[in-house]
Amino acid sequence: MAKIKIKQVVSRINRPARQKRTLDALGLHKLNQVVEKEATPQVLGMVNTVRHLVEVTNA
Repeated sequence: MAKIKIKQVVSRINRPARQKRTLDALGLHKLNQVVEKEATPQVLGMVNTVRHLVEVTNA
């Protein structure tokens, strides 16, 4: 599987609890934090849910 890098670029303040839980599930807890994940359908779906808060690049 391909790897992707996910970076949180927008604050989680004033976001719905569901989006906060999705960021937690992705391992993002701070602004500008970067995590590397496998590009599975589950991860891509989570990224799509919070696409306005994160930036995605290929690893």
